[in-house]
Amino acid sequence: MRYEPDNPLIVQSDHTLLLETLGPRAPGARADVARFAELVKSPEYVHLWRLTPLSLWNAAAAGLSADGVVAALERWSRYEVPPGVPAWVRGTMGRFGRLRLQPADGGIELVADEPALMRELRAHRKLKPLLGPRRGDRAHAVDPAVRGDLKQALITLGHPLVDLAGFVDGAPLPMSLRADRRRGGPWGLRPYQEAAVDAFFRADPGGADGGSGVVVLPCGAGKTLVGAGVMARLGMRTLILCTSTTALRQWRDELLDRTTLEADEVGEYTGAVKDLRPVTLTTYQMLTWRRSRDAPFAHFSLFDRDDWGLVIYDEVHLLPAPVFRAAARIQARRRLGLTATLVREDGLEGDVFALIGPRRFDVPWRDLERQGWIASAKCVELRMPLDSEARIGYATAGDRDQHRIAACAPGKAGVVRAVVEAHPGAPTLVIGMYLDQLEVLAEELGAPLITGDTPQDQRDALYAQFREGRLPVLVLSRVGNFSVDLPDARVCVQVSGAWGSRQEEAQRLGRVLRPKADGGFSWFYTVVTLDTVEQAFAERRQVFLAEQGYSYEARVVHSGDRL
Repeated sequence: MRYEPDNPLIVQSDHTLLLETLGPRAPGARADVARFAELVKSPEYVHLWRLTPLSLWNAAAAGLSADGVVAALERWSRYEVPPGVPAWVRGTMGRFGRLRLQPADGGIELVADEPALMRELRAHRKLKPLLGPRRGDRAHAVDPAVRGDLKQALITLGHPLVDLAGFVDGAPLPMSLRADRRRGGPWGLRPYQEAAVDAFFRADPGGADGGSGVVVLPCGAGKTLVGAGVMARLGMRTLILCTSTTALRQWRDELLDRTTLEADEVGEYTGAVKDLRPVTLTTYQMLTWRRSRDAPFAHFSLFDRDDWGLVIYDEVHLLPAPVFRAAARIQARRRLGLTATLVREDGLEGDVFALIGPRRFDVPWRDLERQGWIASAKCVELRMPLDSEARIGYATAGDRDQHRIAACAPGKAGVVRAVVEAHPGAPTLVIGMYLDQLEVLAEELGAPLITGDTPQDQRDALYAQFREGRLPVLVLSRVGNFSVDLPDARVCVQVSGAWGSRQEEAQRLGRVLRPKADGGFSWFYTVVTLDTVEQAFAERRQVFLAEQGYSYEARVVHSGDRL
C-alpha cells in the first residue's frame, strides 16, 4: 500500500481531491491540480477540488493529455490513486476529439470516430432536428445555421465537439499597435499578453483552427490589450460587447490610445448613440433590451449589420443567457472571450465552452504578482458579532431576510470607518449591494455614492476625481464590480455581496490589483457578520481566489474598534 507522508494530495474515488495547504509541496501540487480540476471549498487547512468533465475538456483543449493528468495525480498523491479515477479521466478526456464538425461538399458535416457513437447520437431526440441527411454510418450533413445549436446540445449530452468547420473572414480593417502611445511614451505587450494572443490563434490538439476561445487574466493584467493585440493581428472589422457604458468608453479610449485606429473608425452603439463603425462597441444591456417580456430582442440584428471578422465578449462570465442565442448563430465568426474568472453562478460554463470556445490561455494570479505585473494584495475578513437586539430579529426571519439583516448590520459602519482611518490618505473604494446601506455609509464617510441610477457623465467625473487624488474615498454599488479603471485604488472594503458569488469576489479584489507606483501592496477587506448566513456565503465567495493562491486573515472586530 503506497504511503507518501510528505505528499499533500488525497485522491478519492468520487473524483474529489483533498489538498492540504500547509507543507513545502503544497504550492506545486496546487499549481498542477488547478490546470485540470475545479476548487469547491477552501477552508484553512484542506481544500476540496473536483475533477469534472468540463475541467478535463478545457485541459484537453489547452494541450494537456490524460496521461499528464494521471501522472500529476500520482506524483502528488499521498496514497494509491483509486484505480477507477485514471480510467474515468482517460475516458472523459478521450471524448474530446471523437466528434468533429468539418467542411464537406460546400457545407459542413458531423463526423464520429466510429459508427456506434453516431448511432447513439441519432437516438437522442434533442439531436434529431439538428442532423441533416446521413452520409454513411459515421457522418451527417449539418445546416450551417444550426452549427452553434448542435455544439450546445452535444455539450449537454457529454460530448464535446471539435469544430473544424473554420471561419469566414470579415471585412478588412488595417490596423496595428502603436509603438508610442498618444498619451505617453513607448510601450509594448507584456510577455504573457503576447502569449495570450498567440494562444488564441493556435490550433488546438483536436485540430481546430485558432480563432475562438477564452483568455483568463486577473483584473488589472490588461485583458483589453490582449483584445487589441488580437484585433491588430487579425485586421478585420470587430464588434466588442461590454458590461457597461463605462467599460465601453474605457475600451474606446484604450484602442484610440494604443492602436493606429482613428476616432472615426470606432463607434458606440448605445441608447444614446447608435454609430456603426469598423470597430463598434455596445453593451450586454443594450443587446438584451426589448419592449416587453414577449417582444423580440430589438438589437440582436447588430450581429448581422456589418461584415464582422471578430466578436469580442468582455467579461464573458457575465454573458447574459439570451446572448448565447446570438452566439449560436455566428459560429462562423471568430470569437474572443475575456474574463478574470470562468466561474458562472448560473452553471452555464458549458455554453461558454461550446459557443465562445475553450479556455485558450490563463496564468495564475500569484505568478503575475511575483513578476510585478499586478499588485500584491492582503485579504482580510473582519468578522463582526451581531448585537443582541438584531440577533432576535435575525433568528425569526426567513432566509432572504436573514441575509439582508446580516449584510446590513448597523455596526458595519463603524468597522468601515475604522478601515478608512487605518489607511489615511489611501485611495479607498467601499463596495456593497444594498443601496440603503451604501447611502448611510456615504453620508458617514462624507464620500459620494455611485449607483446604477447615477448619470454616466457624473460617474465619469467622479472616477476622474478619484484617479487624480482629489477624492480619497468612493462608495460604489455593484456597478463597481466590473471594468472600472481606477488604477490607484489601494484599499477595497466589501460591506455586502451577492449570495456566495465567487465571480463577484474575484472582480472586487481586482479593483485594487493594478501595480502601484511605489511597489506597495493593496488591501482587500470583507466585513462579515459573525455566525450568520453571510459568513457561510463569504466562505463560498472566497473559493475562486483560494484557487489562485490567496488566503484570508480572519479577525473578530466590534464597531468602534481601531484596526
